[in-house]
Amino acid sequence: MHRLELVGMLLLANAHAAALQRGSDAAGAASACGCLGFFGFVIVAIIALNIALLVWVARDAKARGMDSSILWMILVMVTGLIGLIIYLCVRPQGNMVQCAHCGNRRLQVSAKCPHCGNA
Repeated sequence: MHRLELVGMLLLANAHAAALQRGSDAAGAASACGCLGFFGFVIVAIIALNIALLVWVARDAKARGMDSSILWMILVMVTGLIGLIIYLCVRPQGNMVQCAHCGNRRLQVSAKCPHCGNA
């Protein structure tokens, strides 16, 4: 009888250990999903910020009357921060005002609006 109880306890301990290990696998999987979710969020946020930066560069270049706004956008996309610094140094400086005809922003010193062409 003593051996039978020992075998029963060993089987119960083995089943308990297997259940704990399955719980550990589930906890490991949950933590891996959480980690992937966090890093996935960071990656999506970085991509969204880059897209917003590219759109801003293209709009700002057009508003400042630069002919090659798409080329500046591509330069910033390829070179990243260095391209943005180059763009900020090279772009025409001046105050931005609202066009009376189309409502878009343009340089105050420009003769005509780059968006609608009116003076």
